[in-house]
Amino acid sequence: MKRSAFIACVAVIAFVGGLSVRGLLSSPQEQVKQDNPQKLPEFSLPDLSGKQRNIKEWQGKVLVINFWATWCPPCLKEMPEFEAMQQKYSSKGLQFLGIALDDPEPVKEFITQKKINYPILIGQDQGTKLAYSFGNVVNTVPFTVIVDNKGMIVKRQMGALTKEELLKIVMPLLHEK
Repeated sequence: MKRSAFIACVAVIAFVGGLSVRGLLSSPQEQVKQDNPQKLPEFSLPDLSGKQRNIKEWQGKVLVINFWATWCPPCLKEMPEFEAMQQKYSSKGLQFLGIALDDPEPVKEFITQKKINYPILIGQDQGTKLAYSFGNVVNTVPFTVIVDNKGMIVKRQMGALTKEELLKIVMPLLHEK
């Protein structure tokens, strides 16, 4: 009898826990829908040299803001595709921006080795708070925010993006006036 009650109790706790996790994981993607864009808030973060960079520097461009970390394998897997797209589409108004949720030293070492062709900002705790304000309530990396050339957030993606997924979102935005 005691064993049955214990198993039932564990099952109820697991069920409630599962619903809670499901709610946490689904809410950021439901917060911003394609038909309900929100304005990108103004923010500044330091670059690798320590200079403060304001998001307004890239105003008027289609932005792909990627929150990442040097210790995150899916983040590192995305970067070569981001570099290729930055090179191919920057003349059409596409701008990638990396926000590293790391300490500056490992990021500098990584960037020196990889020679990334788009700006990398050092986010640390402020970057984590910024990602949270964009809907990343479970601190997932990679986390990507796509902004149209009018400064409106049109997509948030928790987890890695494939080149195909990204092109499907970005290409129509590059053709908007």
